[in-house]
Amino acid sequence: MKKISRASHLLIILSCMLALGCSKKAPEASAEAAATEPTPAATAPAPTPTANKVEPIEVEPTAEQREQEKKKALMDYAKMEDQYLNDTKAQWASSGKASSTFGDEGSSGASPYNMATNVKGGVDGKSWTNGHQDIGFDWLEVNYDKPVSATEVRIVFDDGKGVESVNKIELQSVDGKWNTVWEGISDQKADKRGNRTWFVRSFEKTAYKVKSVKVTIANNLERGYKEIDAVQLVGE
Repeated sequence: MKKISRASHLLIILSCMLALGCSKKAPEASAEAAATEPTPAATAPAPTPTANKVEPIEVEPTAEQREQEKKKALMDYAKMEDQYLNDTKAQWASSGKASSTFGDEGSSGASPYNMATNVKGGVDGKSWTNGHQDIGFDWLEVNYDKPVSATEVRIVFDDGKGVESVNKIELQSVDGKWNTVWEGISDQKADKRGNRTWFVRSFEKTAYKVKSVKVTIANNLERGYKEIDAVQLVGE
């Protein structure tokens, strides 16, 4: 048997080491290839089909249904007005005066049918009519026999004429001082359910006793003459 030389022995060892190194790097290369391989994009789920949307069909009310709705509105108005008219904490004005009256600039003067004195007492169809349609401001001042700590003022407009023009309500205490309890632009429209429209404003109970109410109207907010039948003061 021939002896293997030292050089040959070293050569064999080196060859084995190189073979082992290559075998170790192969898995790493496979791992790197796997890491760089693009991931398949997620597929969006297919939309679920929905049933066709059915629009509601509007059904026109019958003549009988319209008549019933009209009667219901009239009944609601009657209940509201009855509550105001029979309020035990409310009182009607005993006298009144105003800044202008329809016809007072004419040669024959204002008619009694339009005077501010017509606002005294309860609702009776007699009213004060102002003297301007759309110019400047007008005011109506009414007095009460019993001074009270007030919580509300109710102004009754014939056929709603002028309800949109109210822009200030003032209360006069027994010592003569005027206090503004509301000022702004009226958001109220004529109440078509009845022959009258009630303009109602509530406020915190006054610490002073109220003897008079002053209502100011801005004439250009609602063109035409304004007609107030009565003014109710609520308090105790």
